[in-house]
Amino acid sequence: MTTILTATFTRFFEAEKSSGIVLICCTVLSLLLANSTLGPSYLGFWQQQVAGLTVELWVNDLLMAIFFLFVGLELERELYSGELSDLRNALLPILAAVGGIAVPAALHAAFNAGTTTQGGAGIPMATDIAFALGVLALLGSRIPASLKVFLTALAVMDDLGAIVVIAVFYTAHVSLPYLAGALAVFALLLFCNRVLRVMKLLPYLAGGALMWFLMLKSGVHATIAGVLLAFAIPFSHKSEDKESPSHRLEHWLHKPVAFVVLPVFALANTGIVIPADWQHGLLSNNSLGILAGLVLGKPLGIFLLSWMAVTLGWCRLPAGLGWRHVLGAGLLGGIGFTMSIFIANLAFPGQADVITASKIVILLASLVAGVLGFAWLRTAAPAPSH
Repeated sequence: MTTILTATFTRFFEAEKSSGIVLICCTVLSLLLANSTLGPSYLGFWQQQVAGLTVELWVNDLLMAIFFLFVGLELERELYSGELSDLRNALLPILAAVGGIAVPAALHAAFNAGTTTQGGAGIPMATDIAFALGVLALLGSRIPASLKVFLTALAVMDDLGAIVVIAVFYTAHVSLPYLAGALAVFALLLFCNRVLRVMKLLPYLAGGALMWFLMLKSGVHATIAGVLLAFAIPFSHKSEDKESPSHRLEHWLHKPVAFVVLPVFALANTGIVIPADWQHGLLSNNSLGILAGLVLGKPLGIFLLSWMAVTLGWCRLPAGLGWRHVLGAGLLGGIGFTMSIFIANLAFPGQADVITASKIVILLASLVAGVLGFAWLRTAAPAPSH
């Protein structure tokens, strides 16, 4: 049976492909600026104080909350009407994501257990969906549509795992009154959705802004408010339902997230001044853990858990998908970038040298994973005959 791609998925895939190209350009630009004579001014801009927060923190706390809102809307769509709506179909990418989270974290822990950098175990857990799908798009018709769907569902579940990790493990101090206030707003929004059947977006967006502020003050990372808001907004099971607030918001956010939020995040967080002895940083336990987690742990975890699930009869490979494709998806899963950098900032607060070394190895590991994934799939998937 042939996999049929919906119009929503096709738009999503095409936007992610273009976004990946923009992200590469922004990363290269940011690295060049940071290491040029303009470096001090460029880096100083991101550290300017605006309303009590630096520009960088506004990007990482507010703009990334919008990104997490979009991720939440994607996840909601996949759960209700997409690849994850049928348990048998959903089980393969879910278990693949579990493997792609657990094995990289275990590899990092093997290098760093008992050290000051053991908190970085969450860094190699994440997959950058824009870059991964961007590389996949370069292969064109060589790869089956089912691989696009599998990798997308895998990356969305991977993002959900990263969100849980951030909420549970990267929250140092919690203000219970503010957290209770944020959860009360969330409950009120759910009441508006499920009981009052409010279909206007404005009340939800206003409530989401308040929830974001309360979450920020609570000590729990404010981006979590974006995910909660996504699941409070009314969703329609009907595909392409323009009356659905969730569908409308996802449609409106798609290009701003792909072409504004993520590029600005890249500019703010990849302004890395490369030290003269940067190669030595690659030999630290933390760097080796990140490198091993992304380049080895991701494909190993994704492939092994997928193989186990199919072998035990829990699920089956989608039509057109072979094990060579699953391994290729695992290699592309090692492109951590956005989420890995985001978690690195949370894992090592106040440790600028460790964060810089982490970012350098994240970029290198993501590059290696992308090249290996592209080369493997190009070799393993023959060009279509005309």
